[in-house]
Amino acid sequence: MPFFEPLFRDRREAGQRLAIALASYRESEPVVLALPRGGVPVGFEVARALGAPLDVLLVRKIGAPGHEELGLGAIVDGHDPQIVLNEDVVRAVAPPKGYIAREAKRQLAEIERRRQHYVGDRPPIPVDGRTVIAVDDGIATGGTVKAALRGLARHHPARLVLAVPVAPADSLRELAGECDDTVCLATPEPFYAVGPHYRDFRQTEDEEVVRLLAEARQWTAAEPSTPQAAS
Repeated sequence: MPFFEPLFRDRREAGQRLAIALASYRESEPVVLALPRGGVPVGFEVARALGAPLDVLLVRKIGAPGHEELGLGAIVDGHDPQIVLNEDVVRAVAPPKGYIAREAKRQLAEIERRRQHYVGDRPPIPVDGRTVIAVDDGIATGGTVKAALRGLARHHPARLVLAVPVAPADSLRELAGECDDTVCLATPEPFYAVGPHYRDFRQTEDEEVVRLLAEARQWTAAEPSTPQAAS
């Protein structure tokens, strides 16, 4: 891989720059949903700049029997968790009857365990009828983000925005049909991976996710967290 100068100092700085590009959404009172773990420091800066509530968007792959790396689909966190299937892969694999339901239940339990760890008993923020900004620290293939966007779309947000600091142009084009807007600061070519575009790309730890989410609740303490808030 050739040497090149990283685009961002770290995830926090990338989030600050991304927030500037998203400034026009402030008036729509958006909800910021960040994919943990790396998307949370980015989403934190976006949410702080926009005065928006911040929540995690948890996605778990539903792997094929005996080949968990092959995704039959995914389950996406939310008030009503959504199963998003890749129908072509499901037809090709032909999993045994009941397998997808059992695997989805297992992955949902893992989502609930992680949500409990990150935010405790606080329920997911409703997104129906609201502007939703889904944030990650970057995109490579886009498979997880695609599932996340499809799951979110089923909750009928008023506007669904994908926002990332860096991504390959072809992945962004593919994802454009899954949301209303895409905001990306850089689309380097050739694109090898997300990490080299950050000077500091150390792994985001669970403790940092918990701390940032708790800090974000301080500026949105009055944010309603019941489904009635979406009406």
